[in-house]
Amino acid sequence: MHNYHPKALFLTGGTTFRPISRCISKSIQRKREMTIEQSIELFKDYMANERRMSAHTVRGYTTTLAELAAYLRTLRVEELADLNAPDLRSWEMEHVRRGEAPATVKRRLATLGSWLKFLRKNGLFDKDLRTLLSTPPQPRRLPVFFRQKESELIYDDSLFANDYAGRRDALLLRMLYETGMRRSELATLRESSVDMAKLTVKMLGKRDKERIVPIEAELARNISDYLALKHQTWDDREWLFLNSHGKRLGDNSVYHIVRKYMVPLSTAERVSPHVFRHSFATDLLEAGGNLRAIQELLGHESLQTTELYTHVSRERLKNVYDESHPRSRRK
Repeated sequence: MHNYHPKALFLTGGTTFRPISRCISKSIQRKREMTIEQSIELFKDYMANERRMSAHTVRGYTTTLAELAAYLRTLRVEELADLNAPDLRSWEMEHVRRGEAPATVKRRLATLGSWLKFLRKNGLFDKDLRTLLSTPPQPRRLPVFFRQKESELIYDDSLFANDYAGRRDALLLRMLYETGMRRSELATLRESSVDMAKLTVKMLGKRDKERIVPIEAELARNISDYLALKHQTWDDREWLFLNSHGKRLGDNSVYHIVRKYMVPLSTAERVSPHVFRHSFATDLLEAGGNLRAIQELLGHESLQTTELYTHVSRERLKNVYDESHPRSRRK
């Protein structure tokens, strides 16, 4: 069986956040003159330039807030000074009535809360409406993962075409599984991110937080072989993964590549690059990995997030017993 579990330790980096942007001019700070849409644009600038959030995260926040602004316009609420709790609760309940999952509504409210906190912190809005918003109860949802025998199938070279795209796809899947990186982290890897001598990969996570993850010698050889083919095919020497036009591979392309290969191979209820991340963590934990070490490898800020995988591990062991043990009541 392929030996994919990292054996080395890793390094983490930090990010220093700057004060809020000086682009909030005195004229716009007058609350009576500011529209809701203007405040959203300021918040967008703050997230992108001050908090250094990823483009994907900024897009998600601003899309949600743009939907809120559109809804408020139907209520003739366009000025920031006219914003009130009943209208925000009405917007929340509108999504509940549509049948949105509690987790989705909770994400919307988290976005709303961040925006309101930004407004109060910078003197753009006096009232604290966050405490008046309710959060729907959310059942604990365990991460979806690939079975280990399913993940091992990506090491069958016959699964991939013997050309640049095929070799790229094979390496892409293996790096997702062996490092637990997010798809945005993988898509932004540079050739210089890989240190062949130290057997490490440096990646840029959420809020530009840098971390270094160890890799096995076999994966390093795969990367070296892939780079030789890449350099024969394309002139680019910056980005590790390229698309069919020789440009940097995008997040969506990573998603589609994973689904192309794993939908036929797996019985998982969901298939995405993030499922490889869950599989990486779950397999490490079941192999005896230290929870705090796994937290650092994944780049989780909170150990509580990583602890969710202990529940997955217990559930998987229970399923193995139910399916295989001769004393199982299901037999």
